[in-house]
Amino acid sequence: MDPFIVKAIQLLLSLSLLIVLHELGHFIPAKLFKTRVEKFFLFFDVKFALFKKKIGGTVYGIGWLPLGGYVKISGMIDESMDKEQMEKPPQPWEFRSKPAWQRLIIMLGGVTVNLVLGFLIYMMIIFVWGTNFVGPDDMPKGFAVAEEFKEYGFQDGDRVLEVNGKDFENSLDINRHLFMRGVNSVTVLHKDGTKETVELPEEIGSTMFQTGVMQPFIPIQRPILDSVVADRAAGIAGLKKGDSLISLNNQEIGYWHELAPIVNENKGKEIELVFKRGNEIKSVMITPDEEGKLGVTNEFDFDFQTKKYSLAGSIKEGFDYGYWTLRDYIYQFKYVFTAKGATQLGGFGAIGGMFPETWNWKAFWGTTALISIILAFMNILPIPALDGGHVMFLMYEIITGRKPNDKFMEIAQMVGFFLLIALVLYANGNDIYRWLFE
Repeated sequence: MDPFIVKAIQLLLSLSLLIVLHELGHFIPAKLFKTRVEKFFLFFDVKFALFKKKIGGTVYGIGWLPLGGYVKISGMIDESMDKEQMEKPPQPWEFRSKPAWQRLIIMLGGVTVNLVLGFLIYMMIIFVWGTNFVGPDDMPKGFAVAEEFKEYGFQDGDRVLEVNGKDFENSLDINRHLFMRGVNSVTVLHKDGTKETVELPEEIGSTMFQTGVMQPFIPIQRPILDSVVADRAAGIAGLKKGDSLISLNNQEIGYWHELAPIVNENKGKEIELVFKRGNEIKSVMITPDEEGKLGVTNEFDFDFQTKKYSLAGSIKEGFDYGYWTLRDYIYQFKYVFTAKGATQLGGFGAIGGMFPETWNWKAFWGTTALISIILAFMNILPIPALDGGHVMFLMYEIITGRKPNDKFMEIAQMVGFFLLIALVLYANGNDIYRWLFE
């Protein structure tokens, strides 16, 4: 199946699950507090719906515009901008008639569900599949180090032993920790057998972001193919699992990390690839795509260690993983407000790109958990039209004892809605630009 279709199916399934559960987070407490819910929709039903059915006092349906979903709660100023209803006297079943603490719980329900769901999925993944890691002894060739990081004292062939003075279990996590975890020292074992603790400057993560060196440590591996996507450049050229790469565009490939720079230099160009299959040396013409990819993965020449957990252990480990995922996302969110970060914002194309090109349940659930946590954080931002905007005004009401007037809320809701539409258009515009020109 085409990788695009596989990614699209995973994206649609994941977002549908997350949206329905998010809206249930509002729906259930609203019902518990005897608040009337007029609509419950997956996706938006602008002008018409693909499906709808009224059950009790609520219309359940599926819209045609897959930009989210919503529940329409009586007596609430939301994206529907139902001014006619708001001009009537408040009714006991309406949102506006409920105590502030009940309205706050209703508004926090969606974010709470997304956050808890993300943590629960991580716990499930760890319970079913455990965690994989690669220790320093498992990768005897060590890392290829970016030139910018050699200035600090790192060398090709280094193996990571400690980070900030503590044993570092998974060597493959080093780049993520450098970028987001406040690393100030890394102890490595050089290939000559000597140990050295390399001191790093403060804000090394910001330096990585500004210079674009996001993968300063790449495992040194043989250039042997593990998988080939049939509909991508390598598959079209006839490459197969087990093929060993020799050269690309007349440039020798001794190790896997040497492939990416050559591919990036030749996006969209037809170039010669020489490889070994069995005892034969073969040559094909291949055209890297505009993303600088061939549609291949390498065969790991080191072993992953797997750690299994009991149910109690998976709960603790899953909670820790969810916590650090949320913390890392919040940490890197600051880059959105930089000129470079703004250009890297992505929409549905970028989200879809997070899923694997072939179906893999572990990867699917891992990506779904990440998106769920991201949705929780984004929705709690104090922006009118988001849950966080409603929460902000409710907190103001609880603290001051004064409720913002309906006219102000209508204007704030409208401003927030147009800001969100502009952000969605900009993010998806970035996706289209990258697809066309990069």
